[in-house]
Amino acid sequence: MNEYEQAVLAEATHWKFTLLKRPSPFQRASKQLQNNINKRIPDKVHQIMTESIKKMVKATLAGSNFTTKQKDTMNLSMEEKENQIHTLIKNYRKTAAFEGAGTGAGGLLLGAADFPLFLSIKMKCLFEISSTYGFDVKQKEERLYMLYIFHLAFCSDEHREHIFRTLEHWDAAKEDLITLDWKTFQQEYRDYIDLVKMMQLMPGIGAIVGAYANYHLLNHLTTVAMNVYRLRLLS
Repeated sequence: MNEYEQAVLAEATHWKFTLLKRPSPFQRASKQLQNNINKRIPDKVHQIMTESIKKMVKATLAGSNFTTKQKDTMNLSMEEKENQIHTLIKNYRKTAAFEGAGTGAGGLLLGAADFPLFLSIKMKCLFEISSTYGFDVKQKEERLYMLYIFHLAFCSDEHREHIFRTLEHWDAAKEDLITLDWKTFQQEYRDYIDLVKMMQLMPGIGAIVGAYANYHLLNHLTTVAMNVYRLRLLS
């Protein structure tokens, strides 16, 4: 490996260690708060979230809606690929923040409408990251891999290690995987973001919270994705 690859592999290895650490008391307390917030969100908003995630999972596995032109990066170095990825992430963060601010300013129903739109932005970004690293996003197993990355980014503490190990040993694990347990997937994703989404629905601060939340949630997802792909390519 060259110097750049050694540096990003070290960064990804440290990220892995941090990811798999036992959650702190503060994180466990935050989870309890999240559960309490979850009960206060209107049923209509929950229904929108559930149906949106179900459609997103199906669309991803079918290869529709999120397909991107396969990038020709075979002859690029790791550093050149990641320079392209950093640029596209920067653009997607701006799009996510703008979209969150617009829907967050519109109250309950428009705030809820942000949910499927933001899901679409995140998945399109994942498709582009995967393609830039050189993986064929037309293959169903690669689309399933991206869903597991998404799940890892927003899963509960109790499932985190299992999902990570599935990704870490993908060549062996994928033989036994047909699809994704989308019900667990959608519940854990909802639980992860319920607090910020609840605040986004509040009059007066919804736009600010929407922009901030979407920016940082996308940033979190792309950090997970880049480190997973680094480990896959360089370990």
